[in-house]
Amino acid sequence: MLTPNLLLFYVKAPLESAVFYAKIFSINPVVAFPSYVAFSFENGLTFSLWSTQAQNFVSGGSGHRSELSFMVKDEQMVRELHQQWGEFGVVIEQDLHEAVFGLTFVALDPDGHRIRVCMPDK
Repeated sequence: MLTPNLLLFYVKAPLESAVFYAKIFSINPVVAFPSYVAFSFENGLTFSLWSTQAQNFVSGGSGHRSELSFMVKDEQMVRELHQQWGEFGVVIEQDLHEAVFGLTFVALDPDGHRIRVCMPDK
């Protein structure tokens, strides 16, 4: 069984948005790139901010958008889930590719909600 452990919000400027979230979370990010920032919590949840201007950013939506994400242990697991979900007939919106945080892909649920599989930040 997969357990969601990554919540990702799309923002214009992750480093600027991180200042706000650092304040309300009372913690600093564990990863901070111009196009991606991540906060980690003791319960295993990671909350991330990703720039809509980032290379490889793809989304057909507009306005406030988000993803349900699963961080898995390694690239092999990313590839296995990509293959398995394809075999299940899951629509893949964004095929396997390298992003700033590593190998990833994005699937869609029946309502078009984005579901990302990736690895913990490098």
